[in-house]
Parts: sequence; structure tokens; C-alpha cells
Amino acid sequence: MEIRVLRYFLEIAREGNMTRAAERLHVTQPTLSKQMKELEQELGKKLFRRGSTSVSLTEEGMLLRKRAEDLLAMADKIESEFRSLDEITGGDIYIGCAESYLIKYLAFAVRRLNEKYANIHYHITSGDTEQVTESLDRGLLDFAFIVEPPDLSKYNYIEVPEQDTWGVLMRKDCPLAEKSFIEVSDILSYPVFCSEQSAKVDLPRWCGEQADQINIMATFNLSGNAAVFAREGLGVVLTFDKLIEVSGEGDLCFRQISPALHTKMYVIWKKYQVFTPVAKFLLSELKNMLKEF
Repeated sequence: MEIRVLRYFLEIAREGNMTRAAERLHVTQPTLSKQMKELEQELGKKLFRRGSTSVSLTEEGMLLRKRAEDLLAMADKIESEFRSLDEITGGDIYIGCAESYLIKYLAFAVRRLNEKYANIHYHITSGDTEQVTESLDRGLLDFAFIVEPPDLSKYNYIEVPEQDTWGVLMRKDCPLAEKSFIEVSDILSYPVFCSEQSAKVDLPRWCGEQADQINIMATFNLSGNAAVFAREGLGVVLTFDKLIEVSGEGDLCFRQISPALHTKMYVIWKKYQVFTPVAKFLLSELKNMLKEF
């Protein structure tokens, strides 16, 4: 199975049309059809449902699409890493980040590094700890910023200064907005939005046995999307401070929870990780900068 053929397959999946995919790939439509038939024969599975003017993926095709996207992401990263060996003034760095105001420390390091190397490109993806560590384990990332203690058997780490403070985001006309702090009993009658990670890990740290009494209406990976639901008056968001702007004339406000709950952030990378030169530069910059705080 060739990388080139997988790229062909993904282009057809995206376009849903063999002719348009062939035009975008600059190959003939018969050549593309022949490549896909050979791929189906190689895998022993039918990948496409072919209509008169369009094609769609079978269940096997959808599985291959997911696997092909992962394989091509890895192939692109490998090519980028080897290009970087000869491009010490630039290159690509791949980072996964949990949602946190403490990502400002990454921004500080990037700003310093850009003063020395202007041609570095940063590919930053967001997700909860489970999502970003999964990508790190698969070799798709160089580093991850996570908001729970790292697995020391798998990762090296740096602890980020400061810590995130938990609280409740809500509309300013919500009755809870009149309180200085939000206690567990205050939100039991409200629909709550939070991340899956916070529902599993952080709510029990705050609520103890009462965690089961909280009505989690929906889970979100990004607080910005949860804030839209809160702005529409659908419920309240359990999240970190300083993720959503609440000053000025906006509709939302933030109140810390009581008892107070805080979360640390860590920069992690795989043990025995082989870094590109530019990734080494970023790690060195992070270490030096964090020593100053």
C-alpha cells in the first residue's frame, strides 16, 4: 500500500466524485479508478459505493479514511522533520494543548524563539488530556500541554508556574451571579456544561459524593463553545478562569467556586523522544524561561 495511493483515496473521499478528484490530483479519471480498484483488491474489501455521478464510502472505506488520515499525518511529519535537519533557521513543531490561560507560557517561549528563528511554523491542536496524549503517543506531536499529573513511566515533563482556578461561567442575569462564590449546593438545580475530563476528574475533587447529583447537560472540549450555550441561558459552565472574556458589557460573568479548586499544567514529551533541531530549540527555550518564574 503506497502513500501516494492513500492520498488519492482521501481526495476521492473528500470530493465524493472521481472526476473532480482526478482533476485536483492532476491524473486521468481512468488511472484513478484503476488505482482504487487495485487498492480494494489489495485490502479485499469494497471501499466505495459508486453512483452515476458520485461515490460514497462503505463502512470499510470510512475505517480506511480514518487510518489513512493518521498515516499521512505521520508521513508528512516525518518529511517535515527530515527537512528541518537541513533548515536550522526554520522547520515545523507540533504541539497539543489543553485549554488553559497558562498556554501564555508557550506564547512567551514562541515569541522569544521567533526573535532568533523567524521561519519556524507551529502546528497547535487543542483537546483534553486524553486526546493530546493519544496523539503524542502516536508520534503526531512533539510536546503536549496537559492539565493533570503526567504518567512518569511514559513522559518527561516540566511543571508550568501558576495554576488554573476553577469557577462557574454564567449569564449576568442568572441568580447565581449575585453570589461572591459558588458552592456545590448552588448549582444542583442548574444544567451544567463542562469537559468530559472535568466531569470524570475535577468534579469529584470538588464535590465528592455530590458529583453524581450534578446535572451535566452537555460536555464540551472547548469552553468557547460551552459559553455560547450559557449565553443562550441554557445552563452554567464549570471551567477555568480567564478562558472567556467577561469584562465590559458582555452577557457573561465568572464566579470562583468554594471550596477553591486549582489545577496545575505540565509540558510533557515522550521518554527517549528524538527531537528535530527546532523542537530542541523550543524545549530549551521553555526550560530556560520557566526557570525565571
